[in-house]
Amino acid sequence: MEMKYFDLIKPGTTHDFVKYRRVAVVVSLIVNTLVLLGVLVWPRLNYGVDFAGGTEMQVHFKKPVDPGEIRDLISHLGFGEPTVQAYGSESDNQFLIRVERIALLTPEKAKQIEDSVKQALPALQTFRFDPEVGDKLDFFFKQPVDENVLKSAVEKLGTPVKEVRKLVAREGQEQEYTVITQGTADKIGSALREKYGQDQVDVVRTDYVGPQVGKQLRVDGILAVVYAIGMILVYVGFRFDFRFSPGVVIALVHDAIITLGFFVVSRHEFNLTSVTVILTVVGYSVNDTIVIYDRIRENAKKHKGRALRDIVNLSINEMLGRTILTSGATALSLVGLLVYGVGTIWDFAAAMLVGIVSGTYSTLVHRQPDDHLAGGARRAAQGDSPRPSRRRRRSRRPGVRPARGRWRPR
Repeated sequence: MEMKYFDLIKPGTTHDFVKYRRVAVVVSLIVNTLVLLGVLVWPRLNYGVDFAGGTEMQVHFKKPVDPGEIRDLISHLGFGEPTVQAYGSESDNQFLIRVERIALLTPEKAKQIEDSVKQALPALQTFRFDPEVGDKLDFFFKQPVDENVLKSAVEKLGTPVKEVRKLVAREGQEQEYTVITQGTADKIGSALREKYGQDQVDVVRTDYVGPQVGKQLRVDGILAVVYAIGMILVYVGFRFDFRFSPGVVIALVHDAIITLGFFVVSRHEFNLTSVTVILTVVGYSVNDTIVIYDRIRENAKKHKGRALRDIVNLSINEMLGRTILTSGATALSLVGLLVYGVGTIWDFAAAMLVGIVSGTYSTLVHRQPDDHLAGGARRAAQGDSPRPSRRRRRSRRPGVRPARGRWRPR
């Protein structure tokens, strides 16, 4: 019984993809330049709390509210220009609220609290406060003290205390007490409940990231993408030839920038999940390129003497059906996430879809001209040895010797 196969692209298709290489390069350069200007100049990325640092709250309201009212209310509390973004579908009535501050306490205020505690409890030995950690005060005493006295000394200056914790210490060591004061999330949550009702507002989660930690995470995210592209360059170099690697790297950078452009245009939050999207796009995009490069190498050995342009076109046309089916199947799974996903999942699926479209485009139209720019790519694919030297050889004919300028018989 003969099995029948479905051919999305008929055998013998001869689309001239190389013909569009110059147009593709110009279009890609223009789009990439616009995206980079958007990242570096205006409007820039909407960094999440992972990179920008600060406090991020996910708040659920029992009834529809105006995000502009939330923004004005938080701004009047002294938090500058907060970011209020809808989370999930409109009917969920959930918002992400982000402010740049982590701690309500300032170093000056903490110093005043230290002086107040010293007056009430002279046994104070050491005091510690870190604004990047949050509204937490650490006190060290020679001996155990009354927690109520400590709480009263802190609240004396108008700082509400949520909790006083005594940490276990060995005999002979200093007694450590941690005082947790009202924080940024507590103040915002109280103001929202006061405006919309105590039972109408629910703080789902709260995240804190210090500015230094956010900066380090941003640097680590960039390095992760650079290292991934570098390792792919090495892999392609050993798998095929290092003269193929520059084309792959240029195309991968193109796909990463296009995916970055999604976050610039949509103004969706750029966080650690977004870096995961870019790394996924880079890994997915190189897969189809490896398949086409492998077919180029096979066809170069099979059709020796043909121009590289014809071999590239032949290889891309032979793999065109596979490329469309693979990308299409992945895109269909992402459509399901776009329909049913919310929040971070929706952002991940949308950015991945943009990256897959960009990767398919660069594989078919953009990467192949880079192979032309890599000199000697055809010889590398065919495995030919280097060209022989053109030095003049001595004639073996008897009675004939080489002369300067021309040959003369003896």
